[in-house]
Amino acid sequence: MGMILEAGTSQGYEPLPGRGHGRFYALGMGTDMIDWGAAQRIGELIAGSSGRAGYGGVLASSVEPLTRDFAGRVSDYAGLPLPAELPALEVVDRPAWIAANLKTMRPLLDPLTAGMGSSDGITGLLSGPLRSASGFLLGAQVGALTGVLSQRVLGQYDLALLDASVTPRLLLLEPNLVQAARNLGVDRDELVLWVSIHEITHAVQFSGAPWLREHLGGMLKELIDGLQVTLAGGRSKEGGQHEEGAQQGWMQNLRGSLGGLTEGRVFGGRAFNPSELREMLDRARRGELLRLTLGDERWQLVERMQATMSLVEGHAEHTMDVIGAEVLPSLPRLRAAMNRRRGTRGLPWRVLERLLGLELKMKQYEVGKRFCDAVVQAEGPQALARVWSGPEMLPSTGELAAPALWLARTHVPPVTI
Repeated sequence: MGMILEAGTSQGYEPLPGRGHGRFYALGMGTDMIDWGAAQRIGELIAGSSGRAGYGGVLASSVEPLTRDFAGRVSDYAGLPLPAELPALEVVDRPAWIAANLKTMRPLLDPLTAGMGSSDGITGLLSGPLRSASGFLLGAQVGALTGVLSQRVLGQYDLALLDASVTPRLLLLEPNLVQAARNLGVDRDELVLWVSIHEITHAVQFSGAPWLREHLGGMLKELIDGLQVTLAGGRSKEGGQHEEGAQQGWMQNLRGSLGGLTEGRVFGGRAFNPSELREMLDRARRGELLRLTLGDERWQLVERMQATMSLVEGHAEHTMDVIGAEVLPSLPRLRAAMNRRRGTRGLPWRVLERLLGLELKMKQYEVGKRFCDAVVQAEGPQALARVWSGPEMLPSTGELAAPALWLARTHVPPVTI
């Protein structure tokens, strides 16, 4: 569960009449280096036929009234204004969820792969038939990832961080909810309500604190811009200049790797000694593959984003525990069942999560919730409400681990008359 952090695009998902299911329409690769049509087809293939629209009986209308009531309770507890209108719940199948995620990825990945077909990239390697083949292979990889993930997600708040004109969506993944309820031995309708009130909490957070979307979107844009500079072949300096240094662009690195495969252990266009290779492998095993790829400078930006998302996810978990039982009396039992689900993932899932950094998503729930619990226990919910005042009030990674530091920094002295 959680949020789709969507950069926004004008094409990708087309809803079908009467349901939240949909189909992904492709206009061909055009100038794209990724074959998005292939990504959708392969994603659906991996998702399996059981992930299509069926007779699960999940109806948004059955939980919509209670979800709206819960949104009002969240507003009161968190001190966040409630908007006049919140996104409607949509029941979708796996193909529709994959389409939504490909729509999310497209504006993020297209700029990063655009240079592969340009005159400044590796046109000699990726042109003509080979370009089409490469586009299919890239699409296959993206599609395989979304297909695998579509088997596990239960619900998501779909938010376009880089385009405020895109209407957010609340998605419930019908086949996964039905399957999870059966596997966990819990009531299906209660599980659907549990997921719905979690996601509606995110809707209240972002609508009640509109600066939050801009703040996260700004960090995401900064990260993308930095990655584009690296892929183009240099590291940005002050004043917009670039320098060729230890961190070469990905395009040049690929040329070097292809030319040096017979010269020894080559990675990223240069030779590594055995100790460096061992360190890289150790970091990958510790779940630092993403950090290894981005570099330490951009990783600091990622950590800031993670700290913000830990607060957002943890606040939703905390709020559900505090006021959720009023709407859903079986919440403690559902919480225990969901914790078991998170902790009993198979080995392939654990490996995938570690390699992709998805393991951090699970930690976001835990770290953020502990922070919110500690703040409320120390000074009450009115203290926790300070996090929604502005970006300067958000906890850092260190403050998430030590809430007393955040309380001391953001303490508001009482007014004396």
